[in-house]
Amino acid sequence: MKNTTASLQKQKQQQEKISMLTAYDYTTARLVDKAGINAILVGDSLGMVMLGYENTLAVTMEDMIHHSKAVARGAKNALVVTDLPFLSYHTSIEEAVLNAGRLLKEGDAQAVKLEGGVEFAEVIQAITRASIPVMGHVGLTPQSVHSFGGFKIQGKTEAAARKVVQDALAVEAAGAFAIVLEGVPEKLGQLITELLTIPTIGIGAGRYTDGQVLVYQDMLAMYDGFQPKFVKQYAAIGEDMVAAFANYHQEVGSQAFPADEHVFAIQSEVMDTLRQEFGEAK
Repeated sequence: MKNTTASLQKQKQQQEKISMLTAYDYTTARLVDKAGINAILVGDSLGMVMLGYENTLAVTMEDMIHHSKAVARGAKNALVVTDLPFLSYHTSIEEAVLNAGRLLKEGDAQAVKLEGGVEFAEVIQAITRASIPVMGHVGLTPQSVHSFGGFKIQGKTEAAARKVVQDALAVEAAGAFAIVLEGVPEKLGQLITELLTIPTIGIGAGRYTDGQVLVYQDMLAMYDGFQPKFVKQYAAIGEDMVAAFANYHQEVGSQAFPADEHVFAIQSEVMDTLRQEFGEAK
């Protein structure tokens, strides 16, 4: 059954948790979709886990369109949500709507996600007026990493917590169909989830949000970087891949691969004719 913005809203109403994972390519999207995940986020986190950047700031619209289109080909049932990258919606409302539209027209996304609260309410309103579904993102917003002074938990003081709540309420009022809560205390995530009528998707926001999202490289132990506290590793795929690559390297060197079962045969008469025509192989 195809997941939509409306089906995610229905899940919140029926108190059914929403599952979301990142994907950045066709093969992974097919696997995530086959597992029954409700939504796929083509996140600008691809800058770090796919392109090797230190943060998400260098990711371009062309990067997002390229990866979004690949994911959309593989996701038949999951809702595909694609990030608007840094500076693609910050300079003007007109540019924000244009870039959001590009993610749908060129990237085959079904919704877009953008970071920011009160300050970007008008942007969210304009994009939704263009019939483009918007997922909000408040709390720890990676595109603001430099202004935050690093990847730090948000909303720990009364004033900071109030700001996160205000941001979430502004995002909902602007017309977003859902919102990501990242890097906030669990009780704050619970309060926001109770206040909002739209689904909340947590990442480091505790157990009481309407759903959860993780970067798939993190939950499969594929990304050899800092492991956040909120990440559970469901498999050590990274170690398995290294072991397989090393085994392949060893077998190529020892000539154990390719073996008989990996090669194609040809009739001896054909080879005899070729050798007579071209001479013995040197």
